[in-house]
Amino acid sequence: MLSNAAIHQTNVHDNAIIQNAIEILESRIQKPTDYIKSPNDTRNFLRMKLCEREHEVFAVLFLDSRHGVIAYDEMFTGTIDGAAVYPREVVKAALLHNAAAVIFAHNHPSGVTNPSESDKRLTKRLKDALLLVDVRVLDHLVVGRNISSFAELGLM
Repeated sequence: MLSNAAIHQTNVHDNAIIQNAIEILESRIQKPTDYIKSPNDTRNFLRMKLCEREHEVFAVLFLDSRHGVIAYDEMFTGTIDGAAVYPREVVKAALLHNAAAVIFAHNHPSGVTNPSESDKRLTKRLKDALLLVDVRVLDHLVVGRNISSFAELGLM
């Protein structure tokens, strides 16, 4: 049986290997536009970025008028079960990137990807705020063991 110290050392080593692999992949790919060409690519990209996080992260994919990716920003970081998200900051970032549309994503460290009532209220607030500056919200993805799509669930 492994001691707690040995288990901790193994986890630290595994995390270092995973982080190195992510850095290698990111160094080979110049920007998200180079490899996000479809909804499936979007899911895979977000799974790679958010799935293993131990705290909640709220990210935004900023898109041009043809839905090409302009940027990926991890805008807010929280705790194991929530992150404070500020619509004003999301609107500012969308304008800064000159985005025509956005896709929101956040992880649930628990692995359960059912959108919470809080997730639904936040998405509505963000959608309403971005509507004022003509930025469309295409989807909000919740990343965990699986990925839930607000659009596929009829919540957009």
